[in-house]
Amino acid sequence: MTSKASSSKGQIKKSRYSSFAKINGEHPLKEAVPAIYVGYDAFCRQGGQVFYFNFDLAKEIGLISTKHDNQLNDELETAILDTFALQIINEFDVLNNVKIDKDLRKKNQYMATRYLQLQHTNKQGKTSGDGRSIWNGCLQTRKGIFDISSCGTGATRLSPASANEQRFFKTGDKDVSYGCGLADMSEGLTSAIFSEILHREGLKTERTLAVIQFRSGIAINVRVGENLLRPAHFFGFLKRNNFVALKQVADYYINRERENGNFPELNKGDDVYDVMLSVIVKRFAEAAAKFESEYIFCWMDWDGDNILMDGGIIDYGTVRQFGLFHHQYRYEDVDKMSTTITEQKNKARLIIQTFAQLVDYLQTGTKKNKKAFRSHWSQDLFNQAFQLVMLKQTLIRMGFQSFQLSPILLNETCFELVKKFQRQYRYFERAVAGRKEYPVADGIMRDSIFCMRDFMREFPKFYIEQKRLMSTDEFIEIVSSDYASRIDKSKYRRQSKRIENLQRIYLSIVEQACEGFQISLNMMLKEISSRSSIINREDKLTGNGVIYLTEKIMKEKSQLTQQDVQSLIAAIVEDNTLNPDFSFNSPVKLNRSEKVEKLLKWSQRKRSTLKSTI
Repeated sequence: MTSKASSSKGQIKKSRYSSFAKINGEHPLKEAVPAIYVGYDAFCRQGGQVFYFNFDLAKEIGLISTKHDNQLNDELETAILDTFALQIINEFDVLNNVKIDKDLRKKNQYMATRYLQLQHTNKQGKTSGDGRSIWNGCLQTRKGIFDISSCGTGATRLSPASANEQRFFKTGDKDVSYGCGLADMSEGLTSAIFSEILHREGLKTERTLAVIQFRSGIAINVRVGENLLRPAHFFGFLKRNNFVALKQVADYYINRERENGNFPELNKGDDVYDVMLSVIVKRFAEAAAKFESEYIFCWMDWDGDNILMDGGIIDYGTVRQFGLFHHQYRYEDVDKMSTTITEQKNKARLIIQTFAQLVDYLQTGTKKNKKAFRSHWSQDLFNQAFQLVMLKQTLIRMGFQSFQLSPILLNETCFELVKKFQRQYRYFERAVAGRKEYPVADGIMRDSIFCMRDFMREFPKFYIEQKRLMSTDEFIEIVSSDYASRIDKSKYRRQSKRIENLQRIYLSIVEQACEGFQISLNMMLKEISSRSSIINREDKLTGNGVIYLTEKIMKEKSQLTQQDVQSLIAAIVEDNTLNPDFSFNSPVKLNRSEKVEKLLKWSQRKRSTLKSTI
């Protein structure tokens, strides 16, 4: 890749990029919860190049003007590098008197935050947290308040390597894998593409603002979120019985959510911590339901490490999205196997149970055993919220618009019909091949044999044209994936009654909706068919597809200009935006070079060949 780049030794001048100067290591969390972080001095790391910058995100958060062209200039690139091309001065550097040019040193310290992590030997969060990341700061603009962090900025004392070996490591030490403090370009690029696609699908996620490349595929990957706190930030204090710090982080979280308009108004007599718990319950129920309905594997566990407080996705290294409901897939991390997609809701319930224990501790000052909260009211609220979101997701996949969901489900007859439809739908969705589970590159898998997204896409078109239900054979052939053997298909051909019921209930839901919205059946079917054909597109880009695409870009990157990268990623994300309600409001369309067009076509061909096998 060709691009002019050199980190500035000075401060960002007052200009149209002066907002970057606000991102300087300062953050209200430092003062609000002093025990939550380790502070590090930092310096501008030389030799970096801006590989990718998310112009749409920068405009959304008010970092740059909405009228800015979607391409870099020297002044903007200098601002990005001076703000984010950083490396911490860690304990190893201090002990070994490593000399740092004073002109490159930043004025303020940066936070590496402490939080609970399952992979650490200490299960109280005493040694764990941001092992290779810092929080760059907190940006407040007319668009809201946003946290910004960077991964790959150096080895901190909170990494598993430091905890396991009881010593500090030099940043870039090649003898340690999960403790050298560096990040890869490939993981930054994967996150940039994947997070933007999921964001457009309406899922909560941190988003990539920039990928800064250095030699040998090393990078600093910059992420943004409205609030980058995780449950793990709370749970470490809970485990250590640190009531003061726990109250501080809870109060900070509530105030921050209020500032961003994400916290409900209190009624007379409401307890603020009970309201906080209700908010968290609904957010995690929504996240777990969307993960399950969208076939997303996001490794949630009791520590609340790999998820944000709003249920948002982080750490795309272990995130997978499938085209089929591979609900028996498990990710393998060294010697530990993950949850499955359907087990994620149980982990979400466990996180809620821990928050119930936490809230009771804040209210009473006495910490009770977590087992006492297995039947807490928050568990019932979670179950109700989870079911409701799952039903809404079913209607969305059918092709209904967002404003239609609540009226449909408020109709008692419709509500029961959607539940019945979902049961029949899930029966086929969960069908697995006769072949037992087997190892794959990153874990174990058992094949799902039906692609029920194909039914959602094809049935309304079929009924409009044929004015009849699909036969059993027609249904099986439409929904069968390449994993389905002749024996598998034969087995499910015996389920003709279920196949007929699935279609009849589908039509009953649509008919009830027609009556409620005073529209003809044919018109409603045409509307939901149009939307469903986008939502359930046959060649949906999956998690594996994103990984293959990233590998291809990395191989070709030396031949790509910075503008090529911008236009390529923008085109990939736009090409894979399957939300018919998403508003494409970017004012600038970059010209695509011949190289970009070639890579985009390769992506589309690859996506097409993978459509029924992932």
